Amino acid sequence: MVRKQFRDPRTGLLLEKSFDAQKYLKKIGLGREDYHFWKQVGKALLCTYAVIGVAWLWNETSPLGWWTLKPRPKEEKELAHLYEHRKFPYPGDEEAMKEFVLKGGMIGTTIGPKGVVETDKDSVNYQKALQDTKFDQEALKLWIRMRNEVIAGLQEKGFDVE
Repeated sequence: MVRKQFRDPRTGLLLEKSFDAQKYLKKIGLGREDYHFWKQVGKALLCTYAVIGVAWLWNETSPLGWWTLKPRPKEEKELAHLYEHRKFPYPGDEEAMKEFVLKGGMIGTTIGPKGVVETDKDSVNYQKALQDTKFDQEALKLWIRMRNEVIAGLQEKGFDVE
């Protein structure tokens, strides 16, 4: 019987030459014969993303204004000429943020026609108005409940109440 010889350990340049990447790439579908297919797939993806990007950009910055890809309800179309975009200050600019909050801030701001900020309502008054409306709603609910109880009591005693 012939004795097996030990192979020389491959290191450095010999190891790099012996490693055949194509053999492994071929097993996962990335061999030389698959290059054309993946090139076509890449072109298709590139074109698809380019078309989607152009449609997205057109939708955001359409020069036509009335023809964007977003469907708009009838009410919004009728009132669109009254309102403009409101510019919010950059959060890092503390002076502009303080001024913005003093003018009404993000809570309780009312934007009138043509984007003019109505500054008669500040955030404190807005909170107070919200509390007042909640109080009025609760009082109305309590009044209706008490009235219904009185009507039910009178109807039980035989009175005709409408």
